[in-house]
Amino acid sequence: MCGITGYIGEMDAKEILLKGLEKLEYRGYDSAGIAVSNEKGVHIFKEKGRIADLRSAVDGEIFAQAGIGHTRWATHGVPSYINAHPHQSTSGRFTLVHNGVIENYTLLMSDYLQDVPFQSDTDSEIIVQLIAKFSEEGLETEDAFHKTINLLKGSYAIALIDVEAPDIIFIAKNKSPLLVGVGDGFNVVASDAMAMIQVTDTFIELMDKEMVILKKNNVTIKNLQGENVTRAPYKAEIDAEDIEKGTYPHYMLKEIDEQPLVIRKIIQAYQNEKDELVVVDDIVKSMKEADRIYIVACGTSYHAGLVGKQFIENMAEIPVEVHVASEFSYNMPLLSAKPLFIFLSQSGETADSRAVLVRIKEMEHRALTITNVPGSTLSREADYTMLLHAGPEIAVASTKAYTAQIAVLAILANVTAKSRGMNLALDLVHELGIIANAMEVLCDTKEEFEKMASEFLPFTRNCFFIGRSLDYFVCLEGALKLKEISYIQAEGFAGGELKHGTIALIEDGTPVIALATQENVNWSIRGNVKEVAARGANTCIISMKGLETEEDRFLLPKVNQLLTPLISVIPLQLIAYYASLHRGCDVDKPRNLAKSVTVE
Repeated sequence: MCGITGYIGEMDAKEILLKGLEKLEYRGYDSAGIAVSNEKGVHIFKEKGRIADLRSAVDGEIFAQAGIGHTRWATHGVPSYINAHPHQSTSGRFTLVHNGVIENYTLLMSDYLQDVPFQSDTDSEIIVQLIAKFSEEGLETEDAFHKTINLLKGSYAIALIDVEAPDIIFIAKNKSPLLVGVGDGFNVVASDAMAMIQVTDTFIELMDKEMVILKKNNVTIKNLQGENVTRAPYKAEIDAEDIEKGTYPHYMLKEIDEQPLVIRKIIQAYQNEKDELVVVDDIVKSMKEADRIYIVACGTSYHAGLVGKQFIENMAEIPVEVHVASEFSYNMPLLSAKPLFIFLSQSGETADSRAVLVRIKEMEHRALTITNVPGSTLSREADYTMLLHAGPEIAVASTKAYTAQIAVLAILANVTAKSRGMNLALDLVHELGIIANAMEVLCDTKEEFEKMASEFLPFTRNCFFIGRSLDYFVCLEGALKLKEISYIQAEGFAGGELKHGTIALIEDGTPVIALATQENVNWSIRGNVKEVAARGANTCIISMKGLETEEDRFLLPKVNQLLTPLISVIPLQLIAYYASLHRGCDVDKPRNLAKSVTVE
């Protein structure tokens, strides 16, 4: 959600900034802009819409060796040219980009800036106007920047340039992600390492309430007390080719196809030399000591958590609760005596989850983050981290991160169970190998799922997914995928709940997609399918080999029933993909959505 790029060095900044913004498109945005600085001053280009529109607006004749860029996802003020970043002070001296939400911006405006004419409706503009005010009162830019940052309440990632200090980019961070990238004769700033992997693989993490004076040959980090901070850089483990589409028309399709490889990578990452699955001892110890596990997540990760609950309870016999982070933060339930918290987040930057993490750390409870991004905020601030090893996920609608989360949760449950002395019949390494092969079969059967999308979802405004037990949790994810990218109103329901209200929505032609992979509820869900069919629904049953009947539309390869969510979701991902494609929607960047939700 929103993205920042910045460059200072010897090369032309324009293309570096624009390419960086293109790599941040996955985060979600509705407008974009850049500001570049040279001996003639600061040149600002911004547009409502896509980076392609911004490219067309940029003057290619301008050469500048420093600049900042931004993709905006509207919070304060509608998507528009005026509200797009960068924002400039009234004097024109200072130019700024900002991610986050300034909670006290109206108070700051009334206290300090009553006489200043504002150009936008954003909370971001107040930052640059405050810096200008304090500068006009006699403070040096660094001091004015520092004073302003100390006044802000909320979340922010900020990059500022000053016409009178063209060799510096001023940077600050609190709660919103921001990195400094280090190069030979240049330095960069970005919300995500992917944005600048084109020019450097060496980055310095910034912590909350730190500011940076960035020059082409120097990085100075300070805390808000003005004390210098020293921190070693790290190498970003990102292959530039991994973030390219290659021959695929969309990132989402590429990422669906990568799922078998991801499962195999996860097996390798969590195996020892004896081919046994292993998890860091301290994590297993904390799992065993916990009297209850609390899984906290949002969206797709929440759905993965529901599956993970079944793994942990069935294998390790530890009670588990799964909570939506945004609700948990403000309505915390009564906790058990010895809880362990597990945070699921693809990006590791999810603001709602971080708010919970901050609270439970104050209560001195232990936390494990399961994420795709090493060095992310949730990873740094939790006691432990388990990585997904899924590689960059660019499409807004998560696919491979979802199955990676489920696989890693299965490994965690399995290793914990064995450590507790439980005799498991499940050979998880073997079963995950079968899963990877089954995924390949499904990914090679795309034509079937394209036909199903054409048959069941060509013109409909709504669709229902029904299942029982583990299938119900997958139906929740299937419905989310469909609504995210095709804008079809879709809902997932437990089959037995239909008669408690939902069946009233069924009418002639309503698409109902049912999953039937669990033997103990196989006939129950088929009874639910008959109930909706009798009321005019257009039904589609996806079942697993060994449980099929003649009326089934598609048959999944047979895998261990506990692990079926890893494969049953793939048809639903592909059906959503083709439904979106046929409706002319933007598959990778659906409207109003952001990949990384970095503000509450």
